[in-house]
Amino acid sequence: MKFSTFACLVLASVASVDAFAPSTPRAFVGAPVTSADVVKSARSTTELNMGLRSFFSRSKTTSSSQGITKDITEDQVRSLFYLWNSALATGDSKIVAKRYSKDPILLPTVSDTPRTDFASIKDYFDAFLQKKPQGQIVEGQITIGDGWAMDAGIYDFTMGIDGSKVRARYSYVYKFEGGEWKIAHHHSSVMPEGISIGTPITENEVRNLFYLWNDALATEDAATVASRYSKEAVLLPTVSDVPRTSNALITDYFKAFCQKKPQGTILESNVIIGTNWAQDAGIYEFTMGADGSKVKARYTFIYVFEDGQWKISHHHSSMMPEGTLPQAITKEEVRAQFGRWNDALATLDSKKVADRYSKNAVLLPTVSDTPRTDYALIKDYFDAFLLKKPQGVILEGDIIIGHNWAQDAGIYEFTMGATGDKVKARYSYVYVYEDGDWKISHHHSSVMPEAFLGPAKPAEEKEAVSA
Repeated sequence: MKFSTFACLVLASVASVDAFAPSTPRAFVGAPVTSADVVKSARSTTELNMGLRSFFSRSKTTSSSQGITKDITEDQVRSLFYLWNSALATGDSKIVAKRYSKDPILLPTVSDTPRTDFASIKDYFDAFLQKKPQGQIVEGQITIGDGWAMDAGIYDFTMGIDGSKVRARYSYVYKFEGGEWKIAHHHSSVMPEGISIGTPITENEVRNLFYLWNDALATEDAATVASRYSKEAVLLPTVSDVPRTSNALITDYFKAFCQKKPQGTILESNVIIGTNWAQDAGIYEFTMGADGSKVKARYTFIYVFEDGQWKISHHHSSMMPEGTLPQAITKEEVRAQFGRWNDALATLDSKKVADRYSKNAVLLPTVSDTPRTDYALIKDYFDAFLLKKPQGVILEGDIIIGHNWAQDAGIYEFTMGATGDKVKARYSYVYVYEDGDWKISHHHSSVMPEAFLGPAKPAEEKEAVSA
């Protein structure tokens, strides 16, 4: 680091101390000198350090010659904090670590690990300095002993990287070592009744966090959406039984969900704000751009302030307990689904016919003993059946409509264009609303039983046979 930068930082620090403590002794052996004078007259970092050491040691000598037994004044003890704070401002963890004694103990605010040597103290500040912290003592109590001093109280830090503030309790024990006052013990802890200075946020700003997430959905990039979640987030999604408790699992969920091109809007919400956390719970509705369908659900977002940003720590989304919004369909529209399937038969393309079936469809066909339970097997059946050029008509049927499903069951007849033959059969179709379209979930077709077994005998004839 250039000397001029460091000198300016220390000058600002010491000047603030002089303003804070105008009673700081200024009489030394020879002409009156202040700590600011030391900084101004220094021509190098080494000379600056030597000058500061001289400042404190000469103060000690002068005080003793005047019959004062204290090695250092209270104002000078307080100035030691600002020397440390100026070291923070350099952004150099080595400079900060050098403010500690040879056998130090640092119990930091945000680490469980006691730091007991230069390397471990530097390691702590490697991370902490990335936040660009600057401190201010709010209140403190100073005790001075023989070659040692203690300053304990409360300080605030402003993090230059994001403007956030953190208040904590502190204890510094300084000792005079090698001609300098160094930090022998530094204990910093969060306020036991909670961090009293949180990152401010309004209710409207909390609600707008949803739209940051919604904008991430609009990118259709699962990784971008997952980045809106905190490091230890929990996602309980609407359409998955698997809790998502890591970035990888959250990303995996949105890979599928983003394919629907969802965009959401909050219908109603309730916001609660705490210290560096907030909750938004209510009802939202999504429109799926892929097909225009709408889904309403209940939601809970818990946001936390992490690494300078508000992130989603907990996200619980669940279907409405009284049911999701059903896709309306009439009996005429249900019957028209058969026509769509019949039109696919007319193309003589087995792929187009198989496309009319849902993802987990079951086909029990008229002239095959094999249940067809996936796309390939369904296509395989129609590869052969379409060679007959079939076209069907419903002779009679009964329709039932449920919640996003419908059933059409009855009797249909096929005319085989290849031969002119006609075949009558019983049918059952169960349709489901899937991915924005009505698809065949279950299709059971069977020959008319009397064609093989003969007509059913009247009841009186059955009695005569049994007699």
